Amino acid sequence: MKAALKTPMKTPTKTSLKTLPKTLWIDRIAAPEGAPFAEVLIAVDDGQLAALDFNGYEARMERLLTRHYGSYKLVQKANPCGFAARLRAYLHGEIDAVNAIPVTLGGTEFQRAAWQALRTIPAGRTATYAEQAQRIGRPKATRAVGAANGQNPVAIVLPCHRVVGASGNLTGYAGGMDTKQWLLRHEGALTNLL
Repeated sequence: MKAALKTPMKTPTKTSLKTLPKTLWIDRIAAPEGAPFAEVLIAVDDGQLAALDFNGYEARMERLLTRHYGSYKLVQKANPCGFAARLRAYLHGEIDAVNAIPVTLGGTEFQRAAWQALRTIPAGRTATYAEQAQRIGRPKATRAVGAANGQNPVAIVLPCHRVVGASGNLTGYAGGMDTKQWLLRHEGALTNLL
């Protein structure tokens, strides 16, 4: 009996692995009635939330994913890792439902620190950019914190909508000011600002 010829398996090299696009699961969650957005989009990478944005801002989400991964492909998957269900619960009043969702972040070391500090702002409260800068040990970096927040790839879960100007006024939001107002009102923080 002849021995079967074995075809040698090629071990992927670092170079060949870099050319393979990263596969991310994507899902869309319908917004509740009265929200200024129709859907929320999520992208999930190996059990961690890589992006969360609003319909109408797909190009922004794609740009941030490209910065993080380079080449990637999106594959539709219903409720990846249960994250869509948690987000749906948040949108329907269970404000703490998204608190423990793990995230994966690109960005610089400074940006990642600024984004992680957002999780220390409790729902129903706001913080100023100066307070956020103090939380990361960079009290003079108020403008840099604002710029980092503008590049936050994981809205709501890393709640940059909870950051306001020095006098408590609502300032810019990458998802639109109507969305920021709705999120703060939804969480019970907007009445604290008036």
